[in-house]
Amino acid sequence: MTSRQRPTVLVLGTSGLGSGDEEAAVETALALLRSGHLIDTSNNYSGGSSERILGRALAAMTPEERTSAARRILTKVDRDPETGRFDADRVLRSVEESLGRLGVDAVPLLHLHDPYVVTVRDALAPGGAVSALVRLRDEGVAAAIGIAAGPVPLLQRYLDSELFDAVLCHNRYTLVDRSAASMFRDAHERGRRVFNAAPFGGDLLARGPREGARYHYRPASDALRDWTAQADLVCARHAVSLPAVALALSLREEMIDGTVVGVSSPERLDALLRLAATSIPDAVWDELAALGPAPSPIDDSGYGADE
Repeated sequence: MTSRQRPTVLVLGTSGLGSGDEEAAVETALALLRSGHLIDTSNNYSGGSSERILGRALAAMTPEERTSAARRILTKVDRDPETGRFDADRVLRSVEESLGRLGVDAVPLLHLHDPYVVTVRDALAPGGAVSALVRLRDEGVAAAIGIAAGPVPLLQRYLDSELFDAVLCHNRYTLVDRSAASMFRDAHERGRRVFNAAPFGGDLLARGPREGARYHYRPASDALRDWTAQADLVCARHAVSLPAVALALSLREEMIDGTVVGVSSPERLDALLRLAATSIPDAVWDELAALGPAPSPIDDSGYGADE
């Protein structure tokens, strides 16, 4: 039997926009904006160039296109790139920068992004970063606010504050690592929007277990590449690709509202949409489960204390 993924939200990541040819990047941004999918960016992506290029693309659209596309751009506030400051004032300045680059007055979702330079206690305190996010939501600058990072214990502590409408976690709900599962389930049950970013974990699940393959920003171990090679064989037996199955794991999950995948060109967008449309035989999931857990390199145990 073959199961097709439920209709779900595919979110197009733009962290790489601005790292190459400017005009080609604008054409890519136009393709992404015209795709009808949500767009994920951040204040610090490519040093601000990601937002700036999206703003250029928006400006090149018709008024009707622009209005629709602008409602689908999700962004994030980031710490000061020079000082590392990440307090309420920095959040307000970060938003001002982002809105100016994008050429919009408001965004549907604004995340607190990678708050690793500030403790959770300080971020949640009066005058902290979160107080500014709440103010921006109250003022209508952001329709909703979220927390976006990697380590699950850190994200859980922010979620437990009951101040956030959404959570984004990367690299931790994939074929290799499911450590975000309980946190995602908890957020979903609380009525929060759940975003799963980097379902390929790097190029390991996107290109296969070749020599030099990476997972979570580091070279994959021999044991992890061996496990992935077995998973690749399972996929081949059922005439589906490893990347299609890796993406489907997230797209089929009811507790996940959006799956964020980076896209660097119109051709990559077309390839991603083909992967997303792939039907996966039910037997694939059973055979992958029979392989046992993959030896994930991710260890978030150091984030359980009062960070």
